[in-house]
Amino acid sequence: LAGMEKVRWAHPYQDERTVQGLLALLYELKTWLAEITGTHEASLLPAAGAHGELLGCLIIRAYHKHRGELAERKEMIIPDSAHGTNPASAAMAGFKVITIPSGPDGCVDLEALKAVASRRTAGLMLTNPNTLGIFESRIEEVAEVIHDVGGLLYYDGANLNAILGVCRPGDMGFDVVHVNIHKTFGTPHGGGGPGSGPIGVSEELEPFLPVPRVAYDGRRYYLDWDKPLAVAKIRAFLGNIAVLVRAYAYILALGPEGLREVAEVSVLNANYLLRKLAKLDGLELPYDPERPRKHEFVVSLKPLQRSTGVRALDVAKRLLDHGLHAPTIYFPPIVEEAFMVEPTEAFGVEDLDRFAEAMRSILEEARREPEKILGAPYSTAARRVDEVRASHPKTMALSWRMLRAREEEP
Repeated sequence: LAGMEKVRWAHPYQDERTVQGLLALLYELKTWLAEITGTHEASLLPAAGAHGELLGCLIIRAYHKHRGELAERKEMIIPDSAHGTNPASAAMAGFKVITIPSGPDGCVDLEALKAVASRRTAGLMLTNPNTLGIFESRIEEVAEVIHDVGGLLYYDGANLNAILGVCRPGDMGFDVVHVNIHKTFGTPHGGGGPGSGPIGVSEELEPFLPVPRVAYDGRRYYLDWDKPLAVAKIRAFLGNIAVLVRAYAYILALGPEGLREVAEVSVLNANYLLRKLAKLDGLELPYDPERPRKHEFVVSLKPLQRSTGVRALDVAKRLLDHGLHAPTIYFPPIVEEAFMVEPTEAFGVEDLDRFAEAMRSILEEARREPEKILGAPYSTAARRVDEVRASHPKTMALSWRMLRAREEEP
C-alpha cells in the first residue's frame, strides 16, 4: 500500500481536492489510534517517539499557561526507570525534572510520589508497563495523586505493544499518550528511522493539538488550521506519510482481535524466555523475581561479572558470534549490568530456544574461558571497537572529506 504510485508521488502542496483518499486514510488512522489508546483526539504530526514526547510536554505547558498557572507549575516528575528521552523532552519544554525512585517491586514508589507532588507539579511522565517489563498495577492511585494536585499524566507509549486490545492508557487516567508507530504497528524500526510518534490527548487537551489537523465535514476531508490554542507547529506538512500508511495497513490487516493477539504473544514469549534464562548461573532477575513480566524483561549479569570479570557488554558482543542481535544493555540504569530482552510477537518458540541455548553456552564459556568472551566478536565483519578511541575528536570523521584529509596527512 505504501509503495503505490499514488502514495509515493503525492505532494504535500497538492490541492486538498486531489488527495481526498490519502486524507481519508489519515483521518481514519488517527481515529483508530484514539480508540486504541482511549483518548479523545490524536495528532499524526510528530516524526518520532521522542518528538511525540516533546509535543506532549509542550501541550502540558500550554494547558497550564492557558489556566494562568505556568509560573508556578515548573516541575515534571519522572521515575528513575524512565527512558532517557523523558527527562530530555521535559527539560526542552522548560520544566525542572524531579526524579522519584522505584519501590522494591520495580514500580513507582507511591509514598515518594506523594512526597514530591504539589502545586508546582506540571505532570508525571510514566511508561506502563515500565522499562523493567512490570505493569504498574497501582496506576489509578498514581493518577489520583497527580490529578489531585492539578497535574497531568503523560504516557510514554514505547511499551504499548504489551497491552494492545487488553487495556487502554486513557482508561488508566493518562491525559497525553504518545505512540511509537514505528514499533507498535509494524513499520520500519531501527537504524535511525524512519519513525513516527503520534500522540492522543483527552478532550480537555484537544484544543492544544498542533495544526494542521485532518478534518471531515460530512462531504470532504480538509486541513483545519483554525485552532487558536494550538501549540506551535511541530513539523512540516502532515507527518511521515509512508510510515503512517504502513501502520494503517497493519492495523487494518490485524483488526481488534489480531492486535490483542500481538500483546498476548509478546507477553507469552517474554515470560517463556525469562523462565528459561532464570535457570542459568550468572544472572539474576531484580525487583520481585516471582512476578510475571509483560513484553520484556531485564536481568542483571552482575553475578557473572563478580565471578568471572565478564560484563553485559561482553556477553552482548559474544551473541553476535552466534548470529543473534544483541539486546539492549545497561538500561534501565537502576539495574547493574542490565541486560534487557524483548522477544516481541514476531518470534516462534524455536527462535526463543535458540537464544536461550546461546546464552547458556556463553555463560558456561565465560566461566571456562573468560578471556575468549572478552575478545568477542570474532565472526563479524568488524571486530570490537575501542569505544574510548572511537569517541575521541581526533578519531571521529564526520564526512568522507575529513577522512580523506586525515589519511593524506604526512
